Amino acid sequence: MIRVLLADDHAMVRTGLKEILADTGDIAVAAEASSGADVLARIRTENYDVLVLDMSMPGRSGIELIKQIKGEKPRLRILVLSMHSEEQYAVRALKAGASGYLTKESAADELVAAIRRIAAGGAFVSPETAERLALDFDRPADAPPHTTLSDREFQVFQLIVSGNSVTEIAGKLALSVKTVSTHKSHVMEKMNISNQAELVRYALRHKLIDETD
Repeated sequence: MIRVLLADDHAMVRTGLKEILADTGDIAVAAEASSGADVLARIRTENYDVLVLDMSMPGRSGIELIKQIKGEKPRLRILVLSMHSEEQYAVRALKAGASGYLTKESAADELVAAIRRIAAGGAFVSPETAERLALDFDRPADAPPHTTLSDREFQVFQLIVSGNSVTEIAGKLALSVKTVSTHKSHVMEKMNISNQAELVRYALRHKLIDETD
């Protein structure tokens, strides 16, 4: 039996995922979590085979949370479930330690297969993401500027182009305003962009942000 920990801050989403897994016979939802803190508390007291992890939850989440989880439980397999397209986060999530990436839009059709493959030691990503991951290890000189950003810089970049101020970003990431301002400066410098409007246009052009954001 594959023991699964479901982590999503929306109860309705967790209910839907449980319904998808209910009749599999070989997959059991052993526990649920609604925040990054809940996830860490669960994995510290129980063992699970697969963690189905939403990228955006209250508290610590995303790439930072994946890295911390793998640091504490290196054998725990992680399937990222995200509302964001693969272009935005998949490669970074996999490099941080996740074993698969699945959009919520495709979860109904692919969740069971993804969990089974990951539990068996495999990986679950689209062919396009697999190719991008392979190319990333031999990044060409003309690679898009955003690929040169550190994980923290990319996180700040995402929040900036989503319309957050430096003060709001500092609150969300539990950083000082000065630190966020420094990260923002590094982002601008690495990407050779001089203002926020250009950053937004770049993000839209490279599908790094949903237009509805």
